[in-house]
Amino acid sequence: MDSAFSIRPARTSDVAAIKGLVAPLAEERILISKETVAYYESLQEFQIAEADDGEVIGCGALHVMWEDLAEIRTLAAADSWRGRGVGHVLVESLVEKARTLGVSRVFCLTFEVDFFVRHGFEVMADQSAVDPEVYSELLRSHDEGVAEFLDLARVKPNTLGNTRMIKHL
Repeated sequence: MDSAFSIRPARTSDVAAIKGLVAPLAEERILISKETVAYYESLQEFQIAEADDGEVIGCGALHVMWEDLAEIRTLAAADSWRGRGVGHVLVESLVEKARTLGVSRVFCLTFEVDFFVRHGFEVMADQSAVDPEVYSELLRSHDEGVAEFLDLARVKPNTLGNTRMIKHL
């Protein structure tokens, strides 16, 4: 764990850095790139990892999907900071935020299964994590992350090979 960084809520001035962190991972089809406006619209969901010199070195967001369910999304660390605890601290911060909000389950869609297992997530044995009534409500969402969670056909090209994981708080 590297102590030369801190976690804070995102600010509007961080959007360019968030996009910069996501871009190489989107090229590798690990994360999905979004339009700039989508980052501004969801900015209050983001936590930022910031080096002592002010450089944005990581990001992650917690998106509440339902009364008891939230998703960790857009988790990224700068190449030069990978393996130094940035992702770990961001995940812990986002899980704590979920607890504070009263969420009892945190979901993620990831290629990094081992990383999330180390943080208490399990591969979802039952892919239907919500009951049919909630499923029908979630279908009304315009959020792409919700569509990924529901495994809708329109997002399948972006999610092939990902693993659905969940943590019960």
